Amino acid sequence: MDNWDEIRTAFQVARMGTVSGAAEAMGVHHATVIRHIDSLEKRLGAKLFQRHARGYTATEAGRDLLHVAQTTEDQFSQLASRIKGQGEQVAGELVVTSITGMASLMAPVFASFQQQYPAVMIRYLTDMRLFRLDYGEAHVAIRAGSAPQEPDNVVLPFLQLQTALYASKAYIEQHGRPETLADLAGHRFVMNDSTASRAPFYQWLRARVSEDQMSFRVTGPEDSKYGVLAGLGLGFVPCFEARRHPELIQVMPPIPEWEAPLWLVTHVDLHRTLKVQSFLNHLKAAAVDWSDL
Repeated sequence: MDNWDEIRTAFQVARMGTVSGAAEAMGVHHATVIRHIDSLEKRLGAKLFQRHARGYTATEAGRDLLHVAQTTEDQFSQLASRIKGQGEQVAGELVVTSITGMASLMAPVFASFQQQYPAVMIRYLTDMRLFRLDYGEAHVAIRAGSAPQEPDNVVLPFLQLQTALYASKAYIEQHGRPETLADLAGHRFVMNDSTASRAPFYQWLRARVSEDQMSFRVTGPEDSKYGVLAGLGLGFVPCFEARRHPELIQVMPPIPEWEAPLWLVTHVDLHRTLKVQSFLNHLKAAAVDWSDL
């Protein structure tokens, strides 16, 4: 194919659904859009769109071509993100993603980093999904669990995050404090709603208590912490977070089986850039003070 402008035009028509929408997105006249579509269909010998009163809908042949166009756009976005990170100035956008529940630790790190490098704009993203470093979705990722295995990533050990089983003073006053594993049978629990959760402490708990004891279910560690604080049941809270709340009582101390190793992950193409190395060094220096996590 020797005319990528026509493919780009077809991609925008499919995305916007109308010639006028595609023309506005591309900054061209609508006649140019129609000419590109007609020329591309003639070149390929197939109809790429069904025309109707509401706009354009891709045919099967059109969807095949658009899949290629989408992949190409993704690759260009990935390239652009890498190029942005390859400068020798600590400036511009820095995208950091982590597991949920680390904001109280990370926010001071970001604040001190921006004080040192005021030209940096930080985007801190947390989500259940893994962000694709190979597609330029983030510069640095903090991940938990087993070591990430993607071949194009640089993986560095970071921390061992300790978690313990807690209850609020109000809950213990009302329901008592379990002293042994057998005592857990008489209590209610704050639990992750997903049975697919890979958190080792949730897997441990599911093997030891019944489903009907898991009376309050949440999607993230912050929600779990507030459920435990409200007296909805026993629940797991990171030790560094629990120390901020004297009304929480540790029912069971951390055990090695519950520990979640944290990893610093960067893409090999960005790992040695000045911006990424500056942030990694800053983060690791700050983490020295995160004793007894």
